[in-house]
Amino acid sequence: MSNPKERNTKGLLAIWADVDEDYRIEFQRWHNCEHMTERVTIPGFYVGRRYQGVSKAPDFLMMYETYDSKVMSSEPYLFAKNNPTAWTKKGLTHFKNGVRNIYYLVATAGKRPATEAPYILVLRFNLEVESKNEIIKWYSEEHLVELCTVPGVYRGRLYEVDAEVSNIKTTERSISGTGPGQQILLALYEISSLDLSTSKQWQGVLEGTDRSKKMLMKLEDLQEESYWLDFTMYAPEVG
Repeated sequence: MSNPKERNTKGLLAIWADVDEDYRIEFQRWHNCEHMTERVTIPGFYVGRRYQGVSKAPDFLMMYETYDSKVMSSEPYLFAKNNPTAWTKKGLTHFKNGVRNIYYLVATAGKRPATEAPYILVLRFNLEVESKNEIIKWYSEEHLVELCTVPGVYRGRLYEVDAEVSNIKTTERSISGTGPGQQILLALYEISSLDLSTSKQWQGVLEGTDRSKKMLMKLEDLQEESYWLDFTMYAPEVG
């Protein structure tokens, strides 16, 4: 399936969750047939994607691109969050170890793939407070760009948490128990295969220059996770 026309999306909603094993098929049916449809028809939403985790990653990662992070504080979105359907209420009770963050785009590199990327690599991390601005500048202008030159890496994006919006309490949050994670930065790479992060080219960028090695040592609470694409739905106005 070809992607609809690229849009200037600067917001990202990401939810990580394990799901009770005996409920996963029903969870996917609910998420495909009701929940994602409901979400992408909210004004300001562009596309929703669901991924399944590889190895020790959470069972599922659900992501929605929006035109701005403030879409998740809009009246239509909060109305949906505070008035869940019966199916949604039931589905959310099967979430475990949930984390939900809302982000705004800091930087992007590479090119959007012609079709949906089959895999993503996700890095969540914090920064040394005293070096935050320097590290973000390096990651945005140098590191992200260099990683996107590795064959098989389509696009890389760096996001920072919108703490104010992430902390809004809603009925759905109270049911699922999901809340903001501890890491404030998220790097998202759309990739063609799962072994890219262990390839010589990728590792060569990481080892790179002395400056790169120094900067990478300042990334704290780093979590690296891989996922494969399970389901995608675009908003009807661009689909």
